[in-house]
Order: sequence, then structure tokens, then C-alpha cells
Amino acid sequence: MPPELKPAIVQDADSGRVLMLAYMDDEAERLTRETGEAWFWSRSRQRLWRKGETSGNTLAVEEFRDDCDGDALLLRVRPAGPTCHTGSVSCFAPALWRTIAQRKLERPDGSYVAALLDEGTAACARKVGEEGVEVVTAALAESDERLVEEAADLVFHLFVLLAARDLDVSQVESELARRSR
Repeated sequence: MPPELKPAIVQDADSGRVLMLAYMDDEAERLTRETGEAWFWSRSRQRLWRKGETSGNTLAVEEFRDDCDGDALLLRVRPAGPTCHTGSVSCFAPALWRTIAQRKLERPDGSYVAALLDEGTAACARKVGEEGVEVVTAALAESDERLVEEAADLVFHLFVLLAARDLDVSQVESELARRSR
């Protein structure tokens, strides 16, 4: 019989960003409290695992809280590297970013993202420049639909450029949040 599991929300202690959702049984809770590193129950592997045991991207637990009913947990952590298996800071990154990060990691045959990344940062930057010009052209002379299409191309290629430079979209989000204060 599988152990009784509680959902564990993992949050960056510094930024407040939600990094992941995992599950803990009593043993994972005990190990987390004793070691100060996050342990979880893997539902797919049906075993305990320490976050970062293979990647090295561990989670140092700063604060461990139960919710009011005692049926969910909050871990405020200091991550040592990306939290998501795709290499992204958070498992809750935008879907497009998760796809690009996954393509960067796996480099599947026939992937446009992988091909762009293989061409290097300069090629990715040139694509952003090309798409930027197309956005301006569409904004000045074409339909709203065309502008939206070109804006989507620009955002896509900007995300690929960030990936090429080993930056995470969360860094852009953090900078925008800082500017809005």
C-alpha cells in the first residue's frame, strides 16, 4: 500500500517564487527536518528521493510549515541551481519557456530550437533582431493579426536567445518586477 502523502509547495525563500510542487510522506518529512535538505516521495518511482541526488540541484530548507489543516506543507528553500528537471528555475515557468528549456536539454533531432542553439548565441541574437524589425513593420503597415504573429515570433526567439546565454526567463520576470516597484 502506498504511503499517505501530503502536497508540499516549494517556494524560494528570497524571491517568494513558487518553484515546484512535490509530495512528502512521514519519512520524507522526518528526513527533511533532520537534514535541512528537501526529501520527497516520488509517485512515479515509488520511493523516497532527495532533491538534487542526481543533478546536484539541492534545496536547503529555511522554513518548514504545515497548513491550518495539517494536510499540506510549505517549504521555503534556498535552491542550489535550477529546480525543474528542464533546467528552469521553476517548474511553473511559462509553457513556451519549459519547451525551449527541454529542447535545449535534450537536443532532439529535427528541433528548430536545438538547431538555433547549435548555431550559437550570435545567430540567436540575429534572429531576435530580424523579428524585431518585422514587429515594427507589422505595427506600422499591417493588420493587428500580423502584428500579433510577429510579436509571438519575437518573444519565441528572445526566449531562445536567453536559453543560448544560459539565462532563465525568471531573471527577466524578476527585473520587470523590480522596475514596477
